Amino acid sequence: MRILLIEDDAMIGKAVRHGLGQAGFAVDWVTDGRDAELSLANGVYDLAILDLGLPKKDGMAILATLRGLGNSMPVLIASARDTVRDRIAGLEAGADDYVLKPFDLDELVARLRALLRRHAGSGSPLLRFGALVLDPVSKSVTNNGESVELSAKEFAVLEALMQRPGAVLSREKLEESVYGWGDEVGSNAIEVHLHHLRKKLGTAAIKNVRGVGYRVTES
Repeated sequence: MRILLIEDDAMIGKAVRHGLGQAGFAVDWVTDGRDAELSLANGVYDLAILDLGLPKKDGMAILATLRGLGNSMPVLIASARDTVRDRIAGLEAGADDYVLKPFDLDELVARLRALLRRHAGSGSPLLRFGALVLDPVSKSVTNNGESVELSAKEFAVLEALMQRPGAVLSREKLEESVYGWGDEVGSNAIEVHLHHLRKKLGTAAIKNVRGVGYRVTES
């Protein structure tokens, strides 16, 4: 899952980017409102964490523009604006959640996962498709009840596919979901991860739709 972190405080930004990376998210970080809007226009993010007191363009204005364009991507406001009126205004403007600074990083991760589940229409933290079960919290995968050991990137590729069961995802879309800015991405990195996943899960677990992309299949 790829997240855009919009935060102008360097200490908070570094800590959150590191913590979310440890939790398995690909995180891009911008520090002002103009860069935030340029990044959001790319349409590659699964969720945004939005500070409100930003230079160049306020967070509420960013949120208003995003929702005005019909973009339903989950947005979590993380702000020091702590009055009830501020929180109500953020939620009424289209935010999906609102947390106050300072916040606990583990709670933030739990809230992000809950937002992603709701956006996907699922109340369960587990992703299931056929014999495959993926747990985003424990970073574990089972196939036909048997535990499967995956690398971090293999897990991220499989999670991206299982978030959209049956949908065909292009190599470019998988790269966008798995890798953030600054990550070195080899020209065949996704294919290598998929090759390893097929060896571990069975060749029928992931289908290559020629010229289009990849999807998980029920074994």
